[in-house]
Amino acid sequence: MSEISQAADAVNALAERFWNGLLDLSPITATVLGYEQDQDRLDDPGPEGRDRARRLFRETLHATDAIEAQAAAAAGADSGSDGGAGLPVEEAITLGILTIVCRTELEQQIQRIDRLRVVDQMDGPQTMLPLLATFQRTDTPERFDRFLARLDDYPRFMAANAELTREGLVSGLTAARIITERVIGQLERLLAVPDEESPIAMAVTPPTPSDRDRLVAAIRKSVRPADQAFLEALQGAYREASREEPGLWSAPNGEQLYRTQIRTLTSLDLDPADLHRIGLEELESIEAERREISRSLGYGDDTKAARAILQSGPGAMPESADELLDHARGQIERALARSPEYFGRLPKAPVEVRAVEPFKEADSPTAFYFPPAIDGSRPGVYYVNTYDLPSRSYLSLASTSFHEAVPGHHFQMALQTEMSNLSAFRRMGARMAGMAYIEGWGLYSERLADEMGLYLNPAERFGMLDGQAHRAARLVVDTGIHVFRWPQERSIAQLLDAGLSETNALIETDRYISLPAQALTYKVGQREIERLRAEAAARLGPAFDLRAFHDAVLGHGTLPLATLSRELPGWLDAGR
Repeated sequence: MSEISQAADAVNALAERFWNGLLDLSPITATVLGYEQDQDRLDDPGPEGRDRARRLFRETLHATDAIEAQAAAAAGADSGSDGGAGLPVEEAITLGILTIVCRTELEQQIQRIDRLRVVDQMDGPQTMLPLLATFQRTDTPERFDRFLARLDDYPRFMAANAELTREGLVSGLTAARIITERVIGQLERLLAVPDEESPIAMAVTPPTPSDRDRLVAAIRKSVRPADQAFLEALQGAYREASREEPGLWSAPNGEQLYRTQIRTLTSLDLDPADLHRIGLEELESIEAERREISRSLGYGDDTKAARAILQSGPGAMPESADELLDHARGQIERALARSPEYFGRLPKAPVEVRAVEPFKEADSPTAFYFPPAIDGSRPGVYYVNTYDLPSRSYLSLASTSFHEAVPGHHFQMALQTEMSNLSAFRRMGARMAGMAYIEGWGLYSERLADEMGLYLNPAERFGMLDGQAHRAARLVVDTGIHVFRWPQERSIAQLLDAGLSETNALIETDRYISLPAQALTYKVGQREIERLRAEAAARLGPAFDLRAFHDAVLGHGTLPLATLSRELPGWLDAGR
């Protein structure tokens, strides 16, 4: 075996060790991804868990340096000259992603970003058991007992999270007051529900009817007191010490924290002022497109008036939550029927439409997606928010379905889980370095759906443009909040002007406050994919094949944007 082959094997072995280490650190993640290991315990957010994570990241970084030096020496190159010199392409990519992930995770540990993330209305610790109740199988006595053991572990898990809030209080690294109040409200709603009607009890199907009593008893014994204790940890001094200003700039070391989050989530070093300017420029361009539709419908240049008419016309609003969900299912079926004309490879896994759970619908965005289980036991899930039904106009549903499901996130993530030639880390863990790729593909898919003829009328196209404006506004709003010191009200006004409803403008603003820089990933990724497509079309001319382009973009799993830009031309040339 050659030294290069040995180095390639070492990369894949390292990726496997690293991925298994991550799953051991986060049994919650393992369950959501479809693994059945460690389903009797929860994560450890405390000091011991953090120490174990740091060891994993440092040992992995040390190993990546050694493999890179070995491969470079075998290839006759300078060590580190190419971030994987001499290695086969996929192994070089894997080595690069491992390096990026470990470096950014260690940087975030040093900055103690966990003290902020512990208070989060979207993915905070109070949301974990309801999530697991949806994804963890309990159809046998053994599986059910493992889930009950997890409930028994919940007080420990929540006590460790409560300790993080106390650490944040001491260090000054607390959540914004707006977010603290949202989490307090969410916990109060959870605790107001009788145990037998809790989201956990409603989602779990015990193996026998008599086991339901055991489930409710465990919720009463372990879950309710732990949630109550976490609520009390937030209601007193923490609530008073929460940051009055919503932006990360108001936190200790806030400017550097935000820069780190930009790099972590986009995989690029980007200047917030540049992103702010790009967002404003894109908003102007999108508004010009909306005016064209408005004029064609006889509404002139007043796009706000056009939107109001389109949102309130006959059939524009769902009569019920079930009708809204059925509408989304129909859009997915329409997209699947057209997809073979635009993609050479389609995922095997189906996608299912579900409503966002009632306990968190008031704090959740319009829609989101969870990928299928790696073993094929569970489909991809497209969650649609049915909260405040009068605000859920069909105007925006089509583009949302094409973004979250087909040909958007479901195609990208389901295909990735089915790539047996890639390691489990590349199939499921690479998203830690590739959120801009993921969200960029979703937003690109909204525009692609227009090319595919999936929008049935001018209203749906107008809704698509509203969605594009929304993501352009995110560049403006996220940087506005976290760098330029915007108050919540200014963000809401900007989003209303972009076309969001009042309900969504408020929810989305508070989401950006809670998850700094995540909102940047959409437009950053979309713009890069569109740039690469334009370059490929210009370079290849008549030989450019859109199906081949899409297959190449999706054919190697989630990637950092710089990696996609570097490798894509070669993949397209190899496929000719």
